[in-house]
Amino acid sequence: MQSYKKIALVGAAVLAGVTLAACSSNSSSQKTSTESKDVKGNITLWVDTTQVQYVKPLVANFEKEYKNVHVTVTQSPTGSSNAKTDVSKDPSKAADVFELPNDQLGQMAQAKYILPLTSDQQSLVKSNDVDKAVKGVTQGSTMYGYPFAEQAKILFYNKSKLSTDDVKTFSDLTSKATLALTVTDTQNGAQYTMVPNFISNGVKLYGSDGQDLKGSTFNSTEGKQVMQWIANLKSNKGVLDASTAAIGDLQSGKAAAYFDGPWDSASISKALGSNFAVTTYPTTDYGNGKQTQMQSFIGIEAFAVNSQTKSAAAATALAEYITSKDAQLNTWWKEQGQIPVNTAAQSSAKDIASTAIGDKTNSAAVLNATVNQVKFSTLMPALPEMANMWNLAGPLIVGAYNGKIPASQFASQLETFNTNIAKSAN
Repeated sequence: MQSYKKIALVGAAVLAGVTLAACSSNSSSQKTSTESKDVKGNITLWVDTTQVQYVKPLVANFEKEYKNVHVTVTQSPTGSSNAKTDVSKDPSKAADVFELPNDQLGQMAQAKYILPLTSDQQSLVKSNDVDKAVKGVTQGSTMYGYPFAEQAKILFYNKSKLSTDDVKTFSDLTSKATLALTVTDTQNGAQYTMVPNFISNGVKLYGSDGQDLKGSTFNSTEGKQVMQWIANLKSNKGVLDASTAAIGDLQSGKAAAYFDGPWDSASISKALGSNFAVTTYPTTDYGNGKQTQMQSFIGIEAFAVNSQTKSAAAATALAEYITSKDAQLNTWWKEQGQIPVNTAAQSSAKDIASTAIGDKTNSAAVLNATVNQVKFSTLMPALPEMANMWNLAGPLIVGAYNGKIPASQFASQLETFNTNIAKSAN
């Protein structure tokens, strides 16, 4: 998926809101409280262009079970990463069910564009999905989405140039080969890649739970250490400031490693061929003399029900069905390489090759790396004010890297950043 690869761009430019995170869904044998024979309606479903061909057979099976429901599957106007923008233009004309990345759930719930899950539906998600997924789709005490996949950036590398020991620490990795790292390309997710470094070093982004507007601690010793760490990347010959050409750099040998997400697994597998390898992020010393585990942001793909649907029962039944255990395993994972959030599906996926990733060995490696990365990484906060964070983080990171923000200004710049990311995004 491309959703999180470009999250910073989307969040800053058009979303004006960001961030929940969550996971998973109900097994296909579970139904809404209404019997399938009693559910009626003509509804529409928005998915990404590349997903249409895979989702149509899934929907056809749904219609066999829900014989009085007809579903029109079509591509999202501008892609699921722009769901909020597309829906907000005219919710009454938007699809009854639509795909979206979790970062948009918070503001869409606030704007009342999507229906909350009932207590029974929430219980099903809680009983079937991993804990971080549940937290991800929850705003306050209510869930607003049906999650089906989790994403986190991981480390892809060329195993002919780097050993498993070489990729355990950032210093070893970048001293023995070249790492493609998206630092200044803020139009293609530099903020999404770089902001987690602050969190890794102990900085709080909207508090420990991502819900406290006054809880950010960028203006701290830990924050200044990361600013210097970013500045030092400029002179690190083992770091290539990457753009969208990074996968080509892997193929040409210009780079031997790249921080990227499972959505690019197929392209990277093709680029590296038999030298393909993947693992979790390494540790690094941010300036305190200690090796600290590097985190990435956790993103969740979900489906939501339009609050203005005229067939709520049918739309809800569809959302549950296409995010079920079987759907996660046999459609989203097997055919598209989306990492399941349903606990049982996630466990079974290791034995099933994803045609979107490659053979069984590579598929299992990507799955394992992503699931393990999620364990120690951070869900993106569920606050609309995250739009400000995306906007302001870009200049902060680029300024530190290019030297336009010298060390003498780290404290003042971080203080300003810390204050402004708490302001309303409207």
